[in-house]
Amino acid sequence: MIARMAERVIAACDGASKGNPGPAGWAWVVGDGAGGAARWEAGPLGTATNNVAELTALERLLTAIDPAVPAEIRMDSQYAMKAVTTWLPGWKRKGWKTAAGKPVANQELVMRIDALLTGRSVEFRYVPAHQVDGDPLNDFADRAASRAATLQEPAGSALDSPPPPPSPDTPRPGSTRRRTNGAPAKAASSPDRRRASGGSGRTLNAKFPGRCRCGRSYGAGEPIAKNADGWGHPACRGGGDGS
Repeated sequence: MIARMAERVIAACDGASKGNPGPAGWAWVVGDGAGGAARWEAGPLGTATNNVAELTALERLLTAIDPAVPAEIRMDSQYAMKAVTTWLPGWKRKGWKTAAGKPVANQELVMRIDALLTGRSVEFRYVPAHQVDGDPLNDFADRAASRAATLQEPAGSALDSPPPPPSPDTPRPGSTRRRTNGAPAKAASSPDRRRASGGSGRTLNAKFPGRCRCGRSYGAGEPIAKNADGWGHPACRGGGDGS
């Protein structure tokens, strides 16, 4: 646990699913006060959705840090953040039903997170993923979760694991091209990429087949974009799970 003399814990968490659903993993990292990682943990989930991985990462982080110390938690999942900060009160009032009257997805995970948040001071901060000069703690958690999903092995500072390697999805300063599956991707300014992204937001080519929030599947190599529920067709990035 973090020492009680600490004034504030700065941490990040992230989940990954290679296929959504597919091989999944979670990770959290606690900052050292200078932008680096003081301690971290990552683990496999077998086959799971991106949303389950994101929520699991948050649950594991809340379990790992001292509830008596105020915390700032950085996440790149709007779904997970809205689930526990915006939608949760309404879900509870409606007997764990959504605005459409449907059972809340991942209810058991959300209920455990709700219990872990009770009586403690936590500020959630949204940080965009895969950005040049982005948040270093979120980037660390993202890479650790991705590696846990791929290898399906636990890792972390307690296991003396090496830090996760750089992500091929993260653009570097001065770079105009990204690599996907080891092959050069089209430049972000190409006409094909502009059409795929609808003229705004970041897209990349899927490494694995998966299913979009709209219910239609996409294949490996097809352009995808991150939405509130994970990854899917660029045109489906809007909307949400509503409370």
